[in-house]
Amino acid sequence: MVERQLQARGIGDERVLAAMGQVPREEFVSAGLRNRAYADSALSIGSEQTISQPWIVAAICQALRLQGPELVLEVGTGSGYSAAVLSLLAGHVVSVERHEELSRSAERTLTSLGIGNVELVVGDGSLGVPERAPFDAVAVHATAPSPPPALLAQLVDGGRLVVPIASGEADMLTVLRRQGERFETETIGPCRFVPLIGEEGFGAK
Repeated sequence: MVERQLQARGIGDERVLAAMGQVPREEFVSAGLRNRAYADSALSIGSEQTISQPWIVAAICQALRLQGPELVLEVGTGSGYSAAVLSLLAGHVVSVERHEELSRSAERTLTSLGIGNVELVVGDGSLGVPERAPFDAVAVHATAPSPPPALLAQLVDGGRLVVPIASGEADMLTVLRRQGERFETETIGPCRFVPLIGEEGFGAK
């Protein structure tokens, strides 16, 4: 997976590659999908949610440019796989999920793997977790209509938000870097995610 799917497609951050190689992806999917755990595709995890393909997870992590001590906010815990990867790249991860059953399942898996620096929260991820802000980086695993203002406000100066933005036929994975009250924007490329449901996403359900 690391060489064929990640390095061959432009993932060069050695810390990200090492983390992706260390986390057992098969632990985050159902027994019936374990033979496809490392396939270059998203897989269903229930509740109309998916575990992102490995390249997408690596691309988001690389775009965050983590050095090790950071406090990271993750929006969309899902299976907990991306949080597990982030746990090896940052000092502490706060991960918010709107589906309580997914959050509980992720907690069981993370605990079974001995991952102790991930804090799980159930709530509206589009609003972030203001009581734990500011964050050095924010990773969003769902497509937003535009960068959620609440998440931008919870970034430290110099911090990065990586979020898929709805754009025509394809979502565009986008990086926003805070520079005081301004934000520098960079587009990584097209992607496909489930919609960000919430007050500052596509509306509550």
